[in-house]
Amino acid sequence: MTERIRFKLNGQPVELTTDSERMLLWVLRTDLGLTGTKFGCGESFCGACTVLVDDLAVRSCATPLKNVQDKGVTTIEGLAKGGKLHPLQKAFVEHDALQCGYCTPGMIMNAFSVLKKHPHPTVAEIIEGMDDNFCRCGAHNRIIQAIQVAAKEMERGN
Repeated sequence: MTERIRFKLNGQPVELTTDSERMLLWVLRTDLGLTGTKFGCGESFCGACTVLVDDLAVRSCATPLKNVQDKGVTTIEGLAKGGKLHPLQKAFVEHDALQCGYCTPGMIMNAFSVLKKHPHPTVAEIIEGMDDNFCRCGAHNRIIQAIQVAAKEMERGN
């Protein structure tokens, strides 16, 4: 059903008139040109398409556009502020917590949600929170290290 959908995208108001059942992933990538959010499995399993809706990680491949009405959506492009990388982005780079990079945007967005829930996470909380985001390159230990460092930086307000 075609509807007018309004939401904030990376802090900016967006208004679209489109099929409200379309998946958020395709609206972000196709209509809005934000290709940082990746298509992985299309089944909500791998996490490559993870974005934040009101600071909670959601799989955009399984989120109908109508579900973001009047909410805030943040993509990987929206984390950096004023040309400065977010502490998670910076930590992923510094700890080489990526190889091919395909899963990285979803990993970072999911990690943001994990750190909102657990600002001082244990390794077990990080592993549990990140368990459903798949990385086939094997950077898991570096991802955990990057999240630990980012948690400390975020606590300091960097």
